[in-house]
Amino acid sequence: MNWCVAPHFVATNGDQMNTPTNNTTDNESERNSIRIIKPYKFAGTWVFDDDNTNLVREPFVDGADDIIDVMTSQIDGADEGFALIFSAQQFPNSMLELLRVREEFGGWWYRSAALDMEGWLCPALFLYFKEAPEKLFCKFAQDTGAENFVSTGG
Repeated sequence: MNWCVAPHFVATNGDQMNTPTNNTTDNESERNSIRIIKPYKFAGTWVFDDDNTNLVREPFVDGADDIIDVMTSQIDGADEGFALIFSAQQFPNSMLELLRVREEFGGWWYRSAALDMEGWLCPALFLYFKEAPEKLFCKFAQDTGAENFVSTGG
């Protein structure tokens, strides 16, 4: 979905509204509602790199890796990389809803009722969100090497 944003919005009372064009956030990735990373397997573990946050081979551990295994089982070549699209707000064709359960070691446990599985997300979560979202919505898709990704279901 493409969004068109006017340079400035003004509320009916005359106050300027906070929009993506005049947001006070310095980090562009913090303004994004939907984010994307490309996890891949390294030394048998799901990891991802993100130039925007300076993360390199950041691992998914303690159940988060198991959730990825289940959700990517139908994606050809997922071990070499796939698109993981995620947001704190539901979006069209999201495939998995994760509910925040409990805090531990600076990160948060999330649960998928649909999969009957839990996974821990480490404190790197806070590079994407100011606070741990109550819900995360995810889409797991084939990495086509292009800007558009082919959904594996949903």
